[in-house]
Amino acid sequence: MASCERVQMAAGLGSAPGCHQSPPEALLIQVPSRTAADQPMGGRPMAETIGGGSKMGAAARISPAVSVEAQEIPYSVLFSVPASPSGMHLGASIRGDGGDVRVQAPTPAETKIDIYPSDPPLQRALQRSDSTRDRRFDQFKTFSGRLERQFSSLRGLPQDLTEIEPAESKISEKEDDNVPTADRFFAALEGPELETLRATEVPVLPKDEKWPFLLRFPISAFGMCLGVSSQAMLWKTLESEPSTDFLRVSPNVNHVLWRVSVALFVLVSAIYLLKIVFYFEAVRREFHHPIRVNFFFAPWIACLFLVKGVPRPVWTIHHVVWYLLMAPIFLLDLKIYGQWMSGGERRLSKVANPSNHLAIVGNFVGALLGARMALREAPIFFFAIGLAHYIVLFVTLYQRLPTNVQLPKELHPVFFLFVAAPSVASMAWARLCGEFNFGSRIAYFIALFLYMSLVVRVNFFRGFKFSLAWWAYTFPMTSAAIATAMYASEVTNVVTRSLAIGLAGIATVTVTGVLVTTMYHAFVLKDLFPNDVSIAITQRKPKFSKILAHLRSSGNDVKELVFSISSKHTDDSASSVSKASSSSGDQSPMPHGEAGR
Repeated sequence: MASCERVQMAAGLGSAPGCHQSPPEALLIQVPSRTAADQPMGGRPMAETIGGGSKMGAAARISPAVSVEAQEIPYSVLFSVPASPSGMHLGASIRGDGGDVRVQAPTPAETKIDIYPSDPPLQRALQRSDSTRDRRFDQFKTFSGRLERQFSSLRGLPQDLTEIEPAESKISEKEDDNVPTADRFFAALEGPELETLRATEVPVLPKDEKWPFLLRFPISAFGMCLGVSSQAMLWKTLESEPSTDFLRVSPNVNHVLWRVSVALFVLVSAIYLLKIVFYFEAVRREFHHPIRVNFFFAPWIACLFLVKGVPRPVWTIHHVVWYLLMAPIFLLDLKIYGQWMSGGERRLSKVANPSNHLAIVGNFVGALLGARMALREAPIFFFAIGLAHYIVLFVTLYQRLPTNVQLPKELHPVFFLFVAAPSVASMAWARLCGEFNFGSRIAYFIALFLYMSLVVRVNFFRGFKFSLAWWAYTFPMTSAAIATAMYASEVTNVVTRSLAIGLAGIATVTVTGVLVTTMYHAFVLKDLFPNDVSIAITQRKPKFSKILAHLRSSGNDVKELVFSISSKHTDDSASSVSKASSSSGDQSPMPHGEAGR
């Protein structure tokens, strides 16, 4: 006992049996001090002497030392003892010269002692690597958890301590390395945009808490850039076209809108670049999403709009700029159009959606800008590609295959993308030919009819809450206004001029209203970017036990599921009863009167 280090308990304990002193018996723990030179590299079981030298088996773990210098390292001892028979729980903090000892009284039957070096830097590192950080989002990070564990080991934190995490947060390697297929997206999600999780699906990320901002920032946010940058094109057209000379539009309007468009594009691009850097796995899932993949055209189309709406003349810009912007669109065309034609799981008849127009518009915008920059063959090449695939897409979307579901009210704005492609195509063909000839007029009249057929449907503009889908109104309306101004310059009369001014006013008011509403939801209500559940699906269909646990945790889904099953069962029972009654009525014996007849 003399060689043992005496440690006084800081919290009062009940007198143990056999103790006759008024103060509590001092707890004696023999904790040998070791130097860093002879510190063992792994943990080993050891026995500690407590009280009158009684031996007690313990699972002790000694963490490896960080430094190899010959210096004494004190220890922190963390051990658990069974609950006190008298009902008192030990929750004392014991401090000695060698280190800190915390005594707890959990319910396990056997006592366990854990010994760690009590060096302050290691304690801080242990706190950082503790389970206080939510690891459920690690699977979407670019560097995942393996590189993070390597950094932790370089800081000197033991490897076995860095891997402490809740069991439910561990993701299998197959789930972490692969992306769900297109069929899996269709099976796990519902709705025409595949953004709603089915009731029987278990997401890999928590639905009841707010995700990190970068995970909630979708690629569809570039729709804001399309709407604002197209306004810069509109006011530049109103300034330069002969049909709108009487308006005397100041060049400053185009300058201000163009600078605002550039600032917005830089902001959105910077945020999404951060998402690519830190959450590349989420970006991969968006690219493999059958619908979201179309929005990867949006950044390059917005760049083409910015070049087209630049305050100075377009033909003074070097041709290399056009080729650099059209190269990504060409690569995306090879990828997307090949999937549409190959007949695989992403064939056009299966993934057809109004957002597919974004994959077409890029070719027409590129042809329009190339013609304005005095290019010839390359713009015609892209125009031909866009025209061929637009005809197929238009027919596929217009006939509404039986497998396609009806668009909900929240997604009615995407119907206006029908107007965008023919409007831009009419302007592109007019620039390629040098005049607004019959080909341009045919495309323009198709766009104008689609525009009017959507406007007269009042239900398309009411009955649904705001979302980023509202930006689908802006770009097509602006494109139709620009095409109308060019058509009015070719066919000049009161009707065409009035139509050009009216459509331009509607487009400007729409963009302004949607922009103000977006800023209100983003900075005041802070609900512009909800959890993006469309990327948080499992690679394979979850097991029945997980589905059942998920349904139990969400009462509304259980009620709906039970109601649907019960109603179906009731209908089946009623139909079976009616069939039985009808069959029994046919086979029942005739009355005597009838038999007599």
